[in-house]
Amino acid sequence: MNFDIQPLLENERIILYPLQEADFESLYAVAADPQIWEQHPNNDRWKQEVFRLFFAGAMQSKGAFKLVDKVTGKVIGSTRFYNYNQQENSILIGYTFYATSYWCKGINRLVKGTMLDYIFQFVSKVHFHVGAANIRSQIAVSRIGAEKIGELELISATGVPQTNFVYQISKEAWVASPA
Repeated sequence: MNFDIQPLLENERIILYPLQEADFESLYAVAADPQIWEQHPNNDRWKQEVFRLFFAGAMQSKGAFKLVDKVTGKVIGSTRFYNYNQQENSILIGYTFYATSYWCKGINRLVKGTMLDYIFQFVSKVHFHVGAANIRSQIAVSRIGAEKIGELELISATGVPQTNFVYQISKEAWVASPA
């Protein structure tokens, strides 16, 4: 891989800062809301000890971001690039969550659009893994033009197998999509 999966990115509303160890408390303050995780396969991620594992994985990925509202300066969530596949020329975007006060405001489109604009300079496909019961996230990735291409059984951090849907968007589809 000859590109950075954790650059500083921004759009008109949000700054995507590379995640740092010092960001734990501010990010957990957002993640502590159980409503965020209701449809998520790991729906207890609002608990500090569970979120600590999530955060450790985010740091290990070296592709995670802290999302900050440019107007208020508030931390509003997180997302990441991960699992670059050189052979397929693809990468995954996921582990995304937003404060509920930012739901239904076009933030996901802005964040993912900024990430896709950046990463499609280097890859031809982006995948998303979405929990089978996570209807909210399935709708969100469909709205940015990703299409469901399959299902995958993944083992959760607790060792429990969980069905995820695999979505994909190609560089060509992204470039051709309306703004």
